[in-house]
Amino acid sequence: QTMIPSKVGMLIIYVPALFASMVYLWLAHSALLPRYQVNIAAAMVMIHFLKRTLEVLFLHKYSGSTDSATAKIIGFVYAFHAVMICTTSNPNPLEFSVTVGTAMFLVGLLGNFYHHYLLACLRGSDAGRGQGKHYMAPKGGLFEFVAAPHYLFELIGWLGIAIVSEQITAYLIFGGMVSYLSARSRNQNKWNKQKFSDKDW
Repeated sequence: QTMIPSKVGMLIIYVPALFASMVYLWLAHSALLPRYQVNIAAAMVMIHFLKRTLEVLFLHKYSGSTDSATAKIIGFVYAFHAVMICTTSNPNPLEFSVTVGTAMFLVGLLGNFYHHYLLACLRGSDAGRGQGKHYMAPKGGLFEFVAAPHYLFELIGWLGIAIVSEQITAYLIFGGMVSYLSARSRNQNKWNKQKFSDKDW
């Protein structure tokens, strides 16, 4: 295994999908791809991955490392998802789909960011400076009720994208995200129970 800094790994995961969605929107807007049109779902995908990239750069504090191959695989999958949603989504969705989907996307976006902010606040200012790792049980928001509320809100956002997309492809991707993030949430909850006391978690 080739290990790389976690921050670099997260950028490898998110930047390709951001780049793919931005390129699609630019090509569609410039009419260089006559077959494809600018659509709301594609813009949502770009916003989602732009947010994640900015969080990696300016919000999250990293102190560990990650496997380079794993990061590249996830990055490829996310980029593939982005391309599929951008190229298959309905450019003229129903008003109901736009209203409901956009509302869910915004709720997911803001809820995910808020809980990422809470997690970032738990990490001391010494994170990443070689002074050891210090973990605290997450508190606030929906952490009292859900093992990983940031994953829950991310799924709400992905469902909003699928609704606006009005295509089965986006719903299949949402289903895949449910499976992936549910497993991560379960593992996170298991880790928290081992790491923290019953009082803290």
